[in-house]
Amino acid sequence: MNYKKIAQETLNIEAQTLLNASINMNDVFDEAVDIILNCTGKLVITGVGKSGLIGAKMAATFASTGTPSFFLHPTEALHGDLGMISPNDVVIAISYSGESEELSSILPHIKRFGTPLIGMTRDRKSSLAKHSDLVIDVVVEKEACPLDIAPTSSTTLTLALGDALAVCLMRARDFKKSDFASFHPGGALGKQLFIKVSNLMQSKNIPIVSKNTKVKDAILSISEGRLGTVLVRDEEDKLIALVSDGDIRRALLKDDFSLDANVLEYATLNPMTCENEDLLASEALILIEKKKIQLLVITDKEKKIKGVLHIHTLIEKGIS
Repeated sequence: MNYKKIAQETLNIEAQTLLNASINMNDVFDEAVDIILNCTGKLVITGVGKSGLIGAKMAATFASTGTPSFFLHPTEALHGDLGMISPNDVVIAISYSGESEELSSILPHIKRFGTPLIGMTRDRKSSLAKHSDLVIDVVVEKEACPLDIAPTSSTTLTLALGDALAVCLMRARDFKKSDFASFHPGGALGKQLFIKVSNLMQSKNIPIVSKNTKVKDAILSISEGRLGTVLVRDEEDKLIALVSDGDIRRALLKDDFSLDANVLEYATLNPMTCENEDLLASEALILIEKKKIQLLVITDKEKKIKGVLHIHTLIEKGIS
């Protein structure tokens, strides 16, 4: 059996379904967007079975892109949760047949509240369509299922129409990356746009030695500090150099290496520093990678040490 061919046929059927929906889209879609935009409450998505699963995903997409939304299961609505819907809300009800028993049971109550109802169904003569103020057509020529029974093309289309609504609303609201990150502070984008150097830098227990320190004592500080580096400051507490374990390893190859030598003999003088604690952590990572360093020292304008930021910290926190 050629599974690759079957997979291609499945994708082609569903892709054609989406293309047909795009070609046949009418002005009802514009009206639906306007109704949701003018909503002063929340967008409530409801449906059962596969439609319910699609509805839950739609609600999550709307909620994360600037449209307050939640999913309400019709069965739960019949047992008290119907009170979660108010006249200021808008309801999107999903049922491919338009005759889902559980969903049909709550439609009269939704209309009793005076809540705008947008139906998503294939049948404009169905119970769902009759109760709806607007109907978004979910029409497919055939399911991708070889029996033409299991919801495949129809669920794909419903999900895509939900995405299309969400994108229209994002455009209408001029929803930006920073807005998206506000709803996803723990996600990758949120970390890029909100976490700053000040949030991640180490400001205590920093391994620091004076400029008169011997190499053997600096090595001890490197080991105790667990940063692979020791900072060197002058008598005015200003950063003048740093010594990494790599510097020590390279120094060991020199014929005149001495543990009693001054640490500055093997130090990196005038190392890379950052004076801006409000710099985004993602930008600090770019700087670290560009300069091929592991430790970025944070100082004030007078080069006095305020903290350090290690590349491992950035990686552990998911900064990219």
